[in-house]
Amino acid sequence: MIEIRHTQETQAVYDRIYSGDAIHQMDSFFIWICDLLGVVEGSSLLDIATGRGQMVEFARKRGARAFGLDFSQVACQFAARRTPGAFTSADAEFLPYASDSFDFASNIGSLEHFERMELAVQEIVRVLRPSGKALILVPNTFGLRWNVQVAWRTGDVDDDGQPLQRYGSRKQWEGLLQSNGLLVERVLGYEHERAWPRTKQDWLNYLKHPRRLLSLFVITPLIPVNLSSMFLFICKPEKRIV
Repeated sequence: MIEIRHTQETQAVYDRIYSGDAIHQMDSFFIWICDLLGVVEGSSLLDIATGRGQMVEFARKRGARAFGLDFSQVACQFAARRTPGAFTSADAEFLPYASDSFDFASNIGSLEHFERMELAVQEIVRVLRPSGKALILVPNTFGLRWNVQVAWRTGDVDDDGQPLQRYGSRKQWEGLLQSNGLLVERVLGYEHERAWPRTKQDWLNYLKHPRRLLSLFVITPLIPVNLSSMFLFICKPEKRIV
């Protein structure tokens, strides 16, 4: 697994990041994630490293009891303006929730930035109910439209400047998840266009960018999972008797 580290002062850096406009996904992405997990009215969801809280917002629109946490206080303050009372500033390696509390847990593009990834995975397992599901999105070392293109041009992997970044192969990520209690049930490849537009605004955004439309219909469907930019793992917890 490839690791790039810039600083140990991760919280301060993310506070600065969330004070700007970086790190954003279109609404259709979160609608897609809710569909994949099967979020319905009355279910419960925890979004770990929630950022601006979009996942929580869309889960609550379906009637779920959804909550988010992030160790960036700036991110939590921003998210709370969208969905008051749903967010906690906390460390993903020590979740402030009782065991077996949630039907679903999501961690979207963040596990690779945690200091101790294995502890974060173990905590996801702990707070999930035995019948629960987790959704984890992580980057691929061999992403054809990401790292492979960057390596072709520069001879190196992409460095987005975040405090700590990791890239892994599909088998490396599966090994991390499964050795810490998450049993992988399904793996999808993810490109930015993989989440089909589901709102009028997202369709309008695509129509303004013909190259993205071409990618949506022609390029993305042809990329095999093992060469996708990111992996989306849908998992169930392995509850061990201790």
